[in-house]
Amino acid sequence: MDIWQETFSVGFRDIDPSDRLTLGAIFDYFQEASINHAENLGVGRGPMAQAGQVWILSRISVVLDHRPRYGETLTLRSWPRGTEKLFALRDYDIRDASDTPLVRGRSGWLILDKEKRRPLRPREVVDTLPLNQGLDALPERVLGLNTRDMLTKVGERRAAYSDIDYNRHVNNTRYIQWIQDITDPELLEQAAHMRLDINYLSEIKGGEITELWSVPLSGSGFAFEGRRQDGGHVVFRAELRI
Repeated sequence: MDIWQETFSVGFRDIDPSDRLTLGAIFDYFQEASINHAENLGVGRGPMAQAGQVWILSRISVVLDHRPRYGETLTLRSWPRGTEKLFALRDYDIRDASDTPLVRGRSGWLILDKEKRRPLRPREVVDTLPLNQGLDALPERVLGLNTRDMLTKVGERRAAYSDIDYNRHVNNTRYIQWIQDITDPELLEQAAHMRLDINYLSEIKGGEITELWSVPLSGSGFAFEGRRQDGGHVVFRAELRI
């Protein structure tokens, strides 16, 4: 199946007080679609584990053009898009009942040696997958974000049981929850359009404390960094534009 497709209704757990879908919920949907499609294509957890490999999300850009409301029926699509250097690319979109695209996304995945935790060249795996040439959810590359000046510490999080996934590190979707939790809730509730770009730079293990830093961007939005408490090593960078 070259393009994965799932139909669902916006659930109560996936909305905020504005009665509309949140960014965090979108990342949850995209993660599950990626996993389901990988299993369908024969490159899911089992085959990868047998080869001593694991998929790791490295960066993703998500554009929310319109926020659907509670109970709306949506169709999520996801498909592989070949490679870019060490990245295996995967695109996404979410469409409403009239087939209008509401959300678009592009992600870059690494294939890691499970023991050495080092990236491998993805071509051997990706060459077995459909290329879907010309089917672009986002025309631009998956972004590598640069460090920004004048960030201020706005909070910290200790990685708890509910943050940790199958790979024994903080799940990619939890970072989005952390970002939402340090952003003005009124801004998020009132937002009609949003874009989030995030680079996952280093894994966070259970019990580790991550300091959360932020600075306003020109226009409306914020840049974020997560830094290890012991030494300040940057573990993620993100930019949210509203």
